[in-house]
Parts: sequence; C-alpha cells; structure tokens
Amino acid sequence: MMRTRFVLAASVVAVAAMLSGCVSGGPIQVFSSDYKSRTDAGYRIPAVPVTELPRKYQRQIVRYQSDEKPGTIIVDTKDKFLYFTLPDDKAVRYGIGVGREGFEWKGTARVAMKKEWPVWTPPAEMIGRQPELAKYRNGMPPGITNALGARALYLFNKGGDSGYRLHGTPEWRSIGKAMSSGCIRLINQDIIDLYDRAEVGAKVIVQ
Repeated sequence: MMRTRFVLAASVVAVAAMLSGCVSGGPIQVFSSDYKSRTDAGYRIPAVPVTELPRKYQRQIVRYQSDEKPGTIIVDTKDKFLYFTLPDDKAVRYGIGVGREGFEWKGTARVAMKKEWPVWTPPAEMIGRQPELAKYRNGMPPGITNALGARALYLFNKGGDSGYRLHGTPEWRSIGKAMSSGCIRLINQDIIDLYDRAEVGAKVIVQ
C-alpha cells in the first residue's frame, strides 16, 4: 500500500511539472573544455578554472521540455540558469548571475540587437548610486574589463529598450549569485556561444 501511494505521489509531481511548461533533466553533454583561454577580436579572454566552477553552472546540453519553439531563451532567476531551447526536448543550459535584491525583474522581451565587444554606458541612475562611474557617462571602451564583456544581447519589450542585457563577464565567481544591477551575466566563453546561437528577434522569457 505504501509503495502504491509513493508511485501515485511521484506521478502527480511529474504531471504537475509537465503542466508548468518546462521540465529539465540531467546533462547530455558538458562543455567543460571550452573554458580555456582564447583570443577573440584581438582581446585575450582568460581561462576559467573549471575545477572551481560548480559543474551545474558549466555549459551543457540537457533534457528540457518546453512549449516554446526552439531558439527561445528562458531565464530561470531562481536556480540561476539560462536555457536556449533546442529541438527534440533539449536545451543548452548556462550558469548565470542575476540581479541582486531590489534589482530583480521578470517578464518577456525580444533580442533587438546583438553586439560584439560592446561599449557600456551606465544609466544616469546608476551613476547617481555610484558616482565613480561618471567617467563612463559617454561610454566605457570595449575590452576584457568592460562591464558587458565579450558580447551583449539587447532586450526590448513593447515599450522599447528595457535597459536589460544578456552579457558577458570576466567575473566567473559571480555565476550562480544575485549581485548584478538587473542584467543577466554569463561567463565570456558562454556569452560568445549564446551569441552565435541566438537570433535577433528571439523571444526571451525571464521568470
């Protein structure tokens, strides 16, 4: 009798998860070897010590069931994962850093444009909080220390530019944490991979 109840309970949980829209499973392939140092557009991207980066935050292909079409980007701010949906109930999963308390956001947007080694211009309200950033009011030149890293995907919604970005960072220790000003950050090696996969116009769901 106890075994029957356990099986029924497990089935209910599984069905509930299916109905929620997305179900992820274990890794099919992990790209741990892709975090080596590399040169991109003349910039040297440092290696990431994968022995210190939790395996769950390393880029990998996982089983992932979703009602969204392939090419959709789904951001799980709770578990700190970004999914790029693939055909056949799979997705590329990346570890991410998200907005700290007071800077969280959720919603749906589109990738309006993509830029390699972008210029970063801090918004006026950020300069107000951090006056030391005033020197970048006309833009922080691209480079390995730039706040947007190696790539940026610019998110727009019905109101226009949301102000949020999916972007790179050399601060690999921030992955899996909530410490940004709202943007979603990925390791530079990962944002390059996502940049190459994602198309302008792609749907982005932040939940």
